[in-house]
Amino acid sequence: MSRKAKAITADDKADVDLTPMLDVVFIMLIFFIVTASFVTERVIGLNLPENAPVQPVNPTPSLLVEVSANNDIYINNRRVDASAVRALIAQKHAELPEAGLVIRAHELSSAETYVLVADAAQQARVNNISLVPFADK
Repeated sequence: MSRKAKAITADDKADVDLTPMLDVVFIMLIFFIVTASFVTERVIGLNLPENAPVQPVNPTPSLLVEVSANNDIYINNRRVDASAVRALIAQKHAELPEAGLVIRAHELSSAETYVLVADAAQQARVNNISLVPFADK
């Protein structure tokens, strides 16, 4: 009685049966779905104040200086000569001392024109100077 060694084939290898693991996963999934429906969120009660009447906010007036693409200077939509910029800014600042100055310079305008307007505003003692991009209308 001799024993012959059997050749191991692919069919004889041990297979891992995943069925019990899938059963456990599905049971856990059902458990979490069911328990999640019983969880309620706690709500914090807030006592909100009544709506108060709205006070209108008056924005601070501002003087608008525009520098066009070909370096023309406009103060409040009126074309102004470069030599008169300082005098007009000083006059408008004397009328409304709390008003700021908004310089709207076109992207193609030269920096020299912007500096001319900014220097004129500083000489007129304007403290609040803003530079904003030019918006095409």
